[in-house]
Amino acid sequence: MVAQLGFGGIPIQRLTEDEAVTVVKRCLDLGVDFLDTANGYTTSEERIGKAIAGRRESVVIATKSLSRKPEGVEKHLKLSLERLNVEYIDLYQFHGVSDDNALATVLAPDGPISVVEKAKEAGLVKHIGITSHQIDVAKKAVMTGRFETIMFPFNFVASEAADELLPLCRRYDVGFIAMKPLAGGMIPNVRVAIKYLLQFPDVVILVGIEKTAEVEEIIQLVAGPAQMTAAELEEMHRLKRELGSRFCHRCDYCQPCKEGIAISTVLAFPSLMRRSRPEYIFGGPWAQAVEKAAGCTQCGECEQRCPYQLPIREMIAEYVRSFRKAKEEYLRQKSPSTG
Repeated sequence: MVAQLGFGGIPIQRLTEDEAVTVVKRCLDLGVDFLDTANGYTTSEERIGKAIAGRRESVVIATKSLSRKPEGVEKHLKLSLERLNVEYIDLYQFHGVSDDNALATVLAPDGPISVVEKAKEAGLVKHIGITSHQIDVAKKAVMTGRFETIMFPFNFVASEAADELLPLCRRYDVGFIAMKPLAGGMIPNVRVAIKYLLQFPDVVILVGIEKTAEVEEIIQLVAGPAQMTAAELEEMHRLKRELGSRFCHRCDYCQPCKEGIAISTVLAFPSLMRRSRPEYIFGGPWAQAVEKAAGCTQCGECEQRCPYQLPIREMIAEYVRSFRKAKEEYLRQKSPSTG
């Protein structure tokens, strides 16, 4: 139903409104017809709504809600329709369902999914999907038969979906949307990252786009030969070795932390610094999560559970230091000079 390259709506939050609308329109002009955003992406929905004015019928719009309460999902759905300025949403997704309790809550009788199913009956939603960062939960979600799509991290570093999740999606006729194709900014070689995913023609590659030059480059890659050259394969394996030892796959097998530290959230610091606005990074829930991580007792239980054998304690300490240093610099630049 859609082109293989999809537009991810996180980065346009950092732009001015005019810049954001220009970027989205350029994507549409180049044939990108799947646009993904979320209720929680601040200005993203409104900006996409302005960009698609007069072109609604040629695009497939996806948005999502993090709420686990029926009334919360109902509120978010209404807001999304208003912000996007549309009469219906093509794909409405339950956002970040990454543990068994969250999945059970979503699927509970008279729970959040009932709200979206009723909205579908009313024509406000065309399809229902789910997003997850945890492979076992994602597989369970697919097998419920309640979701038409699943969005899951998929790149050549975090590639477990290729062996476990994607075959299951094919079996259950569930559409697969690959988020984090560049591993949240950790993979520096766009060509290699995109060409790896082009080996899977039934996967929608969702890329966060901030500049028109970025989508123009990726469109050329998608239109070109999918087969990777020997040099590209060699570079892919080199990067995989390099990133594999210091890359959080967000599987959350390290949890629970007895200190209540959101480990995978904290370990996302390097990619978050590349993708998000300073006011989001240094204020609110994310900053609170990092500061809470400063209280790590170094028990090491998380490292015993990590299937990728990451030095979690070392990484947490490093990222807390980096966060505080970056925050200090941000506040220094933000404050007017007193000299």
